[in-house]
Amino acid sequence: MDEREVPGTPMRADARRNRARVLDAARVAFGAEGSNVSLDEIARRAGVGAGTVYRHFASKEALLHAVVVDRLGTLAEEAHALADDPEPGPGFFAFVERLGREAATKRDVVEAFARSGIEVQLGVADAVRGLAEALDAPLRRAQAAGAVRPDLGVDDLIVVVAGAASAISQSQGDERRTALVLAVLADGLRPPR
Repeated sequence: MDEREVPGTPMRADARRNRARVLDAARVAFGAEGSNVSLDEIARRAGVGAGTVYRHFASKEALLHAVVVDRLGTLAEEAHALADDPEPGPGFFAFVERLGREAATKRDVVEAFARSGIEVQLGVADAVRGLAEALDAPLRRAQAAGAVRPDLGVDDLIVVVAGAASAISQSQGDERRTALVLAVLADGLRPPR
């Protein structure tokens, strides 16, 4: 744990508010601009001093780690919810599209998927693995329903979605291109005819 707080020690209310402001500003900044945003810029956007950021996070990597792990955790929770979807094929494809579209506005997630160095550096491999594990049951249910090709494993799915996400992030908001990439992705996931 790279965060500066001591586990088990309660934070003052103002410290909790400042930490939340820093995380919110970091989510927006890292999501829009990736990991190139400086801590000073995040502090400015949060309306706090740089020292406040460093009191909560030892480094930019620690802050980026917290943001990416939180975002991947949220996606994993959504994927777990698909295990009970009454229509596994459409639910699965809707979630895959959501993952792809997430890349259009969340560059930090694209970096977490696409750059193996960031996984090692930031230790987000567990969070990526958690998302992959959460996707396993919906993938198998969609395959059993005949909606997804049977030779696709969850690791393959992560790689393919990461590639599509990277392409979408490069499209600079071009909705036509985003829709095309997502259509090609969906077609590639369907069973061969």
